[in-house]
Amino acid sequence: MLTINSIKDGIVIDHITAGCGVEIFNYMGLDKVDFPVALIMNVDSKKLGKKDIIKIENIIDIDYTVLGLIDPNITIDVIEKEVRKEKKKLEMPVRVENVIKCKNPRCITSIEHNVLQIFHLVNGKTGEYKCEYCDEINTLGR
Repeated sequence: MLTINSIKDGIVIDHITAGCGVEIFNYMGLDKVDFPVALIMNVDSKKLGKKDIIKIENIIDIDYTVLGLIDPNITIDVIEKEVRKEKKKLEMPVRVENVIKCKNPRCITSIEHNVLQIFHLVNGKTGEYKCEYCDEINTLGR
């Protein structure tokens, strides 16, 4: 049986959809850090069936917007002295800035490179976001 010890001070990213843990791990650059991290994949879950978990033995800044885009079911536990001090439930962000790129070649963001890429959530179930400038729909593949 696999055993991963609890962490003293750090962050646990839990309820990651099975298979998405690697994407989050890589996005966060956790393969390049010098403190302990654990990516646990395909753990049994009553809620999800299977899930991934990332344990980070360090308090770091996390971009909740991007994590909410990757997997809106994630929960973040902040651990201090082996006790959960805070729990955050992520959701798909309503507004996203400079994370999604507009695919419309005629959009101002494709022509002018210093214009912010701003998208607004249109449908959370389908992962559809609309460009603020040209109304192009971008689907995140949920």
